[in-house]
Amino acid sequence: MTDDLARRPELELLPAVDIADGKAVRLTQGEAGTEKSYGDPVDAAADWVSQGAEWIHLVDLDAAFGRGENRASIKRVIKQVGDINIELSGGIRDDRSLEQALATGVKRINLGTAALENPEWAAHVIAEYGEAIAVGLDVRGTTLAARGWTKEGGDLWEVLARLEEAGCARYVVTDVSKDGTLTGPNIQLLRDVLARTDKPVVASGGVSTLDDIVALRELIPAGLEGVIIGKALYAGRFTFAEALDLARD
Repeated sequence: MTDDLARRPELELLPAVDIADGKAVRLTQGEAGTEKSYGDPVDAAADWVSQGAEWIHLVDLDAAFGRGENRASIKRVIKQVGDINIELSGGIRDDRSLEQALATGVKRINLGTAALENPEWAAHVIAEYGEAIAVGLDVRGTTLAARGWTKEGGDLWEVLARLEEAGCARYVVTDVSKDGTLTGPNIQLLRDVLARTDKPVVASGGVSTLDDIVALRELIPAGLEGVIIGKALYAGRFTFAEALDLARD
């Protein structure tokens, strides 16, 4: 068997840098008021890049909650990481905010609330920008969460079917009840979503141990492309370099 045939596919790792009030923070189950600060987001991003990160999942939490924005901090992070791929999320809900986000040079935009509340606009954006647009499916049970996870956004399967018809290129699937809890990812939710789309899926929420990375790798044949890791890295459960070794092996 050749080396190319023997080599297993890699799982993309996207360390998260969530910004609120100019600081890198982590929330528990996405709830405002549960923020724990981890300092300068530029330092956080630089740390992950120094350990081999090729992607950063960058989120403007204040924009997502509709309570402000962190545009200056976002620009600082993007400038710091240079050529690293950035997936940007938070408060991108109309042409103006989308154009501003794309103008920063990020690789991909992750739409959330807009894809749920304004399906016609979302379909137009998906058609126009293709691979540059992912849609975040943030879920409690099978009910989607919108507006910084403060309001319900419809039935997961109905919205997924609509996005499939629109030609969405990629999904970021988060179990809100798992996010920031360090209790492990919702493998069954991911399996269910992967069974209903042939588009790549990025997992998010709950990763707490290196064993979780191993478990998620098993979903690569079903279409899992990557995983966003947040609190486990900030809490020192493992290093990004350790996770990367497992994702590549």
